[in-house]
Amino acid sequence: MFVSKVATKSNIRSSIRSFSNSIKSKYNYNYNYNSYNRKSISNNLRLLAITTISLSTATAIYISSIKAENDSNIKSKNLISLDEFIKHNSKDDCWILINNKIYDVTDFIPNHPGGVMPLISHGGYDATMIYEKLHPKGTIEKFLSDDKFIGELKLKENEETPLLESDYKTDDEEFEIQRLDNIENLPHISTIQNSYDFEKLAKGILPKDAWAYYSCGSDDEISMRENHYAYQRIYFKPRICVNVRDIDTSTTILGSSSSVPFYVSATALAKLGHPDGECSIARGAGKEGVIQMISTLSSMSLEEISKARIPGATQWFQLYINEDRNVAYNMVKEAEKLGMKAIFVTVDAPSLGNREKDKRLKFVNETDVNLGDDVDKSAGASKALSSFIDCGVDWNDIKEVKSWTKLPVLIKGVQTVDDVIEAYDAGCQGVVLSNHGGRQLDTAPPPVELLAETVPVLKKLNKLRPDFEILIDGGVKRGTDILKAVALGGKDIKVSVGLGRPFLYANSVYGEDGVRKLIQILKDELEMDMRLLGVTKIDQLSPKHVDTRRLIGRDAANYLYDNNYEHIATVKFKNEDD
Repeated sequence: MFVSKVATKSNIRSSIRSFSNSIKSKYNYNYNYNSYNRKSISNNLRLLAITTISLSTATAIYISSIKAENDSNIKSKNLISLDEFIKHNSKDDCWILINNKIYDVTDFIPNHPGGVMPLISHGGYDATMIYEKLHPKGTIEKFLSDDKFIGELKLKENEETPLLESDYKTDDEEFEIQRLDNIENLPHISTIQNSYDFEKLAKGILPKDAWAYYSCGSDDEISMRENHYAYQRIYFKPRICVNVRDIDTSTTILGSSSSVPFYVSATALAKLGHPDGECSIARGAGKEGVIQMISTLSSMSLEEISKARIPGATQWFQLYINEDRNVAYNMVKEAEKLGMKAIFVTVDAPSLGNREKDKRLKFVNETDVNLGDDVDKSAGASKALSSFIDCGVDWNDIKEVKSWTKLPVLIKGVQTVDDVIEAYDAGCQGVVLSNHGGRQLDTAPPPVELLAETVPVLKKLNKLRPDFEILIDGGVKRGTDILKAVALGGKDIKVSVGLGRPFLYANSVYGEDGVRKLIQILKDELEMDMRLLGVTKIDQLSPKHVDTRRLIGRDAANYLYDNNYEHIATVKFKNEDD
């Protein structure tokens, strides 16, 4: 029976109190219902951890950004009883409840960028908890046509709003107890020494699915690991007897001032880790004089994030080109209106990478929902991506984007020297050497390795313009990594460095303070390393400061292969056990 699945608010409160009491008893600290809800990103975030859902988020966020705010468009029509609401719980007749408003999403199910499961599983249920983790306020009112608003839920005395059990109940109580205990016992932020500390703490406080989404790479995750290992294969050539009393880490990136030669790279779904999401990153970065690149797949609207911008701070916008060019055009115009200083067109995701850590964590068991034979359960990720991102983007489309705006347009996701040259010839203001953090094509080259290959070619071909800059992201953990990349460009080609995951981890653990702390740590490392290297300003760095002879020689292990490999047996003594 459908009603047997319904969990009432009173049931949930009782369940949470019981769970909370077990924590108190085991760990002897005070906990309450409100703090549990505030700090716990419960099992419902399985929805968020699946990459297809991030695409659903993006579509909703930016179609809502394109349309003007107009809450008056949706007016209360009817009061719907609970008995009537819960009848509409199938793929052929699906109503969901968000903030006590009932919406008919039946016609939208086949086209939902996040797949059919999130909508069908919430048919006849309150989806507010999931929805608010994914979308900025007002998204659904602008994403669905007005006639899809059915009315408001009218509860009788003693009736409770129906909630899906998986939205609030954890499958692993021991893990959840430990996670909550970790949250209560986070070390003081002053004890954090490096970016790895944030990563370790984030792993300990994030739900399994959120951690899998943030940390995963594609296939065997070789590119993801090589992104960092490549920096370890570059060695410095320090100069001595240099006056290094006064160190200046400031620079300009695309004409904007920055306190450091690095920036916050675009990452999706920051609300997975912190309720303020990209907004707390914006505040933290802005207060430290660091530029923020905002993702199309952000969990908060571009308007919300821009409002969090510190006066004088710089923000950029990362764009996926939609099949509907009007959507893409309006995204660019919205970015202009909200004060973005550059447009970064991501081109390395015509298809979704095989992110197995992500895929192993399902939002809901498909056997719990009758999907019917006409639903392709295997095509969710590809369908989600192709419905939002145009797989047919070519260089003519890049030129079209350039014609839409006077802002600098850069290509993000360049992985060969030939494509760097193509971008230069197309009149772009730069490129981002990136393999999407190792999340797309596995064994794509480490960006810093490509950088070392690219710079000499551009010099040889005399493809040097003051307005053409190279940015790079992926695998950056230390100030030394940043200096190595900047040095490879030297005076001829300005190079700047992006960090993505480290800021997600810092934000997840300490919010805005964590973002600022990470920047301060990296800046301190830069100052120390510049002093030890024998330079006092960023523009003094050059290829003569680095030794790249060991750079070509990759060494990432294939752990899946190694785990299954059966070692060849050796000769044994007669008295040796098998």
